[in-house]
Amino acid sequence: MIKSGNFTKVVSVLLAISILFTGCVSTTLIESSPGGAQVYISDEHVGETPYLYKDTKIVGSCTAIKLKKEGYETFRTNLCRDEQADVGAIIAGFFFFVPFLWTMKYKPTHKYELTPVSGTNNIETKH
Repeated sequence: MIKSGNFTKVVSVLLAISILFTGCVSTTLIESSPGGAQVYISDEHVGETPYLYKDTKIVGSCTAIKLKKEGYETFRTNLCRDEQADVGAIIAGFFFFVPFLWTMKYKPTHKYELTPVSGTNNIETKH
């Protein structure tokens, strides 16, 4: 049988571990206007907008994002993991006395406006 004090310690450790591992992952929704742009992460095609991006990179890491859509200029940007504090990761850092490598996360959503290529008509027609 587990003593009350030991049970509390076990529950505390399990809670801290779960906070630590959930704090490592950061997620953001990449959207474009107009929608349906092809999404490239570090020059690798991964899908189209809206696209849910996740990673476990450390604070300050940046990832190259490229959006392509026919009739629009290619849009390039960097997504850096330094946009918002991650409270769960900060708390877990105190429990485990480890460097705070995952204390920042992405904003929940990134929406990018694509620019039409000069001289083209990008008005969609319904058939």
